[in-house]
Amino acid sequence: MTGSEASPSFRLAYVPGVTPSKWVRIWNERLPGVPLTLVQVSAAEVYDVLRRGDADAGFVRLPVDRTDLSAIPLYTETTVAVVPKDHIVSAVEQVSAEDLADDIVLHPLDDPLDWERLPGKPALERPASTEDAVELVAAGIGVVLVPQSLARLHHRKDLTYRTVTDAPESRVALAWPEERTTDLVEDLIGIVRGRTVNSTRGRSSAAAQQKSAPGTSGSTSRKPDSGGGARRKPAPGKSGGKATGKNPRSGGSGGPKGGAKGGAKRGRPRRGS
Repeated sequence: MTGSEASPSFRLAYVPGVTPSKWVRIWNERLPGVPLTLVQVSAAEVYDVLRRGDADAGFVRLPVDRTDLSAIPLYTETTVAVVPKDHIVSAVEQVSAEDLADDIVLHPLDDPLDWERLPGKPALERPASTEDAVELVAAGIGVVLVPQSLARLHHRKDLTYRTVTDAPESRVALAWPEERTTDLVEDLIGIVRGRTVNSTRGRSSAAAQQKSAPGTSGSTSRKPDSGGGARRKPAPGKSGGKATGKNPRSGGSGGPKGGAKGGAKRGRPRRGS
């Protein structure tokens, strides 16, 4: 946790293409007293940022070195081919890697996709970044395959993209230093996993239950589930017939009406004798 104990704060790193706005909104709703600062970091630098403590947690792309970092996979992205608008594949909705066999396929140094064998023809040099690769595509030098979020991030009017059905996919995860799994990190884990604010697994909820336990552990809290006579008194006459009278505990003979009726019925034969 960054900041001081009296004034906590949280720094959240994220790599290009990841949009953390939904989780940030939920954080601000649940933890309004803890400012959250977003830090955009390149995919190559994000792990060093986490290890140095320059961020408490970060949205990264797998794989993650699990030696000293923990990670929770969140979602998998579709892979697309970024091509000029007049490219032949722009006429279809999706392509296979084989459809790009005659194209120069650029392979940026920060490529998040785990290729066993890159499709198409290799370029003479590898672009330094995905952004540089997209610029080369716009210049008519090959195509590039990237997660869809990066295609949107580097969108240009003269380019388009199409889904590649058999390409590797990129998985986004929440990562943090294992030795610094703070309470605030646990709160963020609950948010990205979709736990509600009242979840029994949530730290804030557990603390709230502990605080309220002394006031709810007495007999008052058991009243709704009690089967004692105190629960039946407010509803007289609903559990018995005419012979039992208004008091359900009378068994048919203890209530004043039940006793009067019983006496009248027994007294008639005696007056006739």
